[in-house]
Amino acid sequence: MGAPARSVTRTTCAVVGGGPAGAMLSLLLARAGVSVTLLEAHPDFDREFRGDTLHPSVMEVMDQLGLAGRLLELRHSKVRSFTLDTPKGPFTPVDFSRLNTRFPYITMMPQASFLEFLTAEARRYPGFRLVMGARVRELVEEGGAVRGVRYESGDGTHEVRASLTVGADGRGSRVRRLAGFEPVKTSPPMDVVWFRVPRSPGDPEGAMARFGRGRIVVLLDRDDHWQAGYVIPKGTFPELRRAGVEGLKVGFAELFPELSDRLAALGDRRQVSLLSVESSRCRRWHRPGLLLIGDAAHVMSPVGGVGINYAIGDAVVAANVLAGPLRECQERLVALPERHLAAVQRRREPPVRTIQALQALVQRRVLAPTLAAGRPFAPPLPLRLLSRAPLLRSVPARIIGFGPLPARVDLPQGGVERAGPPG
Repeated sequence: MGAPARSVTRTTCAVVGGGPAGAMLSLLLARAGVSVTLLEAHPDFDREFRGDTLHPSVMEVMDQLGLAGRLLELRHSKVRSFTLDTPKGPFTPVDFSRLNTRFPYITMMPQASFLEFLTAEARRYPGFRLVMGARVRELVEEGGAVRGVRYESGDGTHEVRASLTVGADGRGSRVRRLAGFEPVKTSPPMDVVWFRVPRSPGDPEGAMARFGRGRIVVLLDRDDHWQAGYVIPKGTFPELRRAGVEGLKVGFAELFPELSDRLAALGDRRQVSLLSVESSRCRRWHRPGLLLIGDAAHVMSPVGGVGINYAIGDAVVAANVLAGPLRECQERLVALPERHLAAVQRRREPPVRTIQALQALVQRRVLAPTLAAGRPFAPPLPLRLLSRAPLLRSVPARIIGFGPLPARVDLPQGGVERAGPPG
């Protein structure tokens, strides 16, 4: 036990981590009349994020909440297809325009904007409290159950007591470590180096990828720039770093020579970030008084860019399952039965397992052979079939856009909004 807490506050649900899963869960619970405290370790949301993709499943959730229109007023771009360049020419294996939805595209939006939007909406409800710069240090445990957390902020140590604590603090989750959960990891064959490439008005829209000997480059349309993902074999980043930024430019130019002159502004390594790719899943997502969701419970490979969407799916299902029991805890001051937490994992684990298995298949059949030194890219049979049968392109689009079991909001609005605009 550390220093005495300067303050002790009480809430019904303490959510640790202000990323997409934590912010969405907090909004949904506050909207349902549950008292929520959201703790975010950083002082603001204004920092570089890697995951800025909102798939059709997320946009339909926002639409259910009546928020999609206002969200799309924020700066964003739309990715309607994914084009893959091969030795036999380009083709489009993923075409979202065929999907039966109001949002037949991936919405590319800075994650900071999305999180600010969600938390501003949550502030409409008096039961919501956001604490920025709150670095969780300990779990508060009594009688074998988690009863809250102790955190540090600029003015010292504080404690928040809660009927339920939710760890939504990402792939390096401190809550997960404190609770003693150990994820089972796999070893994807690649890492991804991210950087920006200026975009011109005449450039194509959407997403593009090119495969070369031992490397892959993916470009994501971010309206005023391309977000470039330079995919390299696992563990080879030190070699790339020794070659410096110039080595990165040479590798990029081999696959996108028509864009090579735009890397002049890429001057040093501070403009480049590494995503060490991993895929993992905890066998158990809960214990009495504690639930893990999002990357804290399962880390996704970047294949398909689905991580944010599965984290938000966790949040939606958790809110559907837990809002009623948490209101009862709030009203009757009783403990939350663990069976409700088990129900969240039971509903979310099958789609997570399914998409991770599909990601592993793509990594094994498509990415690993390409990244093997000296081997040119040869599209496997499923990709060749997609190029010959356009109607089949709706299958990967459906899997990427919605997954095997899309989450839908299934709880009434029980909270009373504050008067005035959000914020």
